Amino acid sequence: MKRWRTPATLMLAAAVMLACSGQRPVATPQAGASGPAQGGRLVYGLSADTNGFNPVTDQFAGQSYSMAGTIIETLTAVDANGDWKPNLAESLTPNEAHDEWTIKIREGISFSDGLPLTGDVVRANLEAQKASPLNAAVLAPVKAIEPAGPMTVKVVLKQPWVAFPYYLDAQVGMIVPPASLEDPKAASLKPVGTGPFLFKEYVPDNRMVVTRNPRYWRQGLPYLDEIEFRILPDSQTRAQTLDAGGIDAMGTSRDENLTKYAAQKGAYTVQRSEGMAVAEYMFMLNTTVPPLDDLRVRKALAHATDRETVISTLRGGMTEPADGPWTKDSKWYAEGGGYPAYDPAKAAALVKEVEAEKGPIRFEMISTPDPNTMQGIELAQDMWRKAGIEVTIKQADQADLINRAVTGNFAATVWTQFSSPDPDGEYIWMHQAYSQPVGKVSLNFSRFKDKQLSDAFDVGRTDPDEAARKKAYATVQRRLRELVPYVFVDHLNTGAIVARTKVHGIGEHRLPDGEPGLPLTGSPIPYHPFAQLWVDAQ
Repeated sequence: MKRWRTPATLMLAAAVMLACSGQRPVATPQAGASGPAQGGRLVYGLSADTNGFNPVTDQFAGQSYSMAGTIIETLTAVDANGDWKPNLAESLTPNEAHDEWTIKIREGISFSDGLPLTGDVVRANLEAQKASPLNAAVLAPVKAIEPAGPMTVKVVLKQPWVAFPYYLDAQVGMIVPPASLEDPKAASLKPVGTGPFLFKEYVPDNRMVVTRNPRYWRQGLPYLDEIEFRILPDSQTRAQTLDAGGIDAMGTSRDENLTKYAAQKGAYTVQRSEGMAVAEYMFMLNTTVPPLDDLRVRKALAHATDRETVISTLRGGMTEPADGPWTKDSKWYAEGGGYPAYDPAKAAALVKEVEAEKGPIRFEMISTPDPNTMQGIELAQDMWRKAGIEVTIKQADQADLINRAVTGNFAATVWTQFSSPDPDGEYIWMHQAYSQPVGKVSLNFSRFKDKQLSDAFDVGRTDPDEAARKKAYATVQRRLRELVPYVFVDHLNTGAIVARTKVHGIGEHRLPDGEPGLPLTGSPIPYHPFAQLWVDAQ
């Protein structure tokens, strides 16, 4: 099992956490189900192993949430409309200024080791997260975490933060017992929580097995007796294993899988995520290094990128072009031009203008060696070459690519990000306060600095008035379109869960208070809760 521990990758884990928070799905009830059945075993194919199961010390991505999330729960959740709701917390209440939040914990919840969940335990968890190099940047606005009663914690902020509860639905809001805080190495290998399942077995790069928690606080849940998560990184192998009956369900982001399994309605169900929180596929540019520090070059790249061709070639025509971090069906999306449309002639003219002043335009693009990723890189390389821009491609494994992005040791790279259910979730990735010089750790990976955009993000974070927030995020989108720190391509709504028809409950998640929850989360391959999944009796 790979365990990356450089400061750069530790800081990036916050990126992974936020990038995997909250897609809005279109979930249809599974036909033919007569009702939930108790018992049974589910074998579930994952695309990658986890970096560990400790939310305070380990990098969490989609596969981490799938496995650890069966055992460790969060303080809040997100409903089917994308709004935050209490989960382990009974309520979260701001003061009038929104610079203090009071968190009241539900009564009667215990960890699987028998220890009750209290306000002191929650306070200790939040303090550990704030002190962790992993998530310190996310909780930077937090000034103090104070006890306010046996089951209550008060979070005091340095400034108003209206979207604070959304962050407690992800890694920083996952609650573990004191023993896990005291022994982080043990917690990384054998997670303990309040969740519906108990840890049974973990074999790195192979499988994790969890069993039913008989003392789970949500009465009647979970339905399944056991889940085996099987690690199958190769997408073709994962699909072949599903076809052969070796697994019962899997995540995918391949358009050919969506087409294949959707055509077999009697044998499989396909739950596909879409909406505002679907991540964007883009080319991320380092705006502080030549030649990409020149706005004309960045605009030329965007004008030379035929997004429709990328979509038809790589996505089977299933996605929509992106001109920013939010989709058109989001209430936060701002209409208006400004993003450079596909125009090869305009791209070539900008290139000639720059060449006359500075000489030929050349830079290196880094990419993981995955064949599908390389196909997209090579397609863009050819489009940009036709405009007169010479791009070389350098392959790097994921760990190296991440380190280079965080430290600024790159010119351009292919990237997938921006999947928070609330726009404030993108604050640390775009605000100029998080942009550092090349060589230093920067969560603003493009190192883009713009006062108008940053001021707008500040308004969106601190003003509780929705109209004011919409106006602010419209400014964010306008500045991104005008200054092009990213060449946006499309909204990746090809993320889906494919399951045999004997598997039920995917897309039918309910929150503790009975409201429909967000059943699919994360990108490019989504994850989901498992407590309410059930299988037909054998």
